[in-house]
Amino acid sequence: MTLDRSVMLFAGCMVLVSVLLTAFVSPLFIWFTVFIGVNLIQSSFTGFCPAAMVFRKLGIKAGCAFN
Repeated sequence: MTLDRSVMLFAGCMVLVSVLLTAFVSPLFIWFTVFIGVNLIQSSFTGFCPAAMVFRKLGIKAGCAFN
C-alpha cells in the first residue's frame, strides 16, 4: 500500500469514527469532523499532511501525491 492510499484510508476511517462519535456519544464531536475536513482541505492546497509524515516515518513507500 502506498503512502497516498494509506492517508486516504486513515482520513476515511477518522471521518467515520467522528460521525459515529457524534451520533452516539455527543453532538460536540462534530468539531472533530470539522477538524478532519479542514485538515484535508489545507493539505490539498499546501501539500503538508501530518498523517503522511507519520506514515512515511513508519516506512510506507511514497506514492505520487505526498513526495
